[in-house]
Amino acid sequence: MRKPIASFIAVAAALAVSAADARPRISGEEKLARLLEGRVAGDPTDCIYLPRVRSSRIIDDTAIVYDAGSVIYVNRPRGGAYGLDDDDVMVTQLFGGGSSLCSIDVVRTHDRSTFFYTGFVSLGEFVPYRKVRARN
Repeated sequence: MRKPIASFIAVAAALAVSAADARPRISGEEKLARLLEGRVAGDPTDCIYLPRVRSSRIIDDTAIVYDAGSVIYVNRPRGGAYGLDDDDVMVTQLFGGGSSLCSIDVVRTHDRSTFFYTGFVSLGEFVPYRKVRARN
């Protein structure tokens, strides 16, 4: 009796894994484009004021996005973007001092579950994106 149940569970698990793999994977560029829909880019800046940042997130192999309410800042790292993983935790070291995050600062990434070091990112400029106002 236990053998058929164990076999059933194994087959169900295999089907669930294959179904998850069958879904089309969205590239980092596509995820970023969806996030920025309805927004227009402003002039790049070297620093952003951290107290205004509500959250940050990694877009796989592409960019780090900082949400400052009405403005979303996109940072495409100068180096290390190929290793960005949205399941990693960012640890940021500020070299500029104060309460600003700048392009000279360093971001290290760590695995979320083991906290093992997974990579290093060299930040680039921060490009602000603001919502486009509808015309009446």
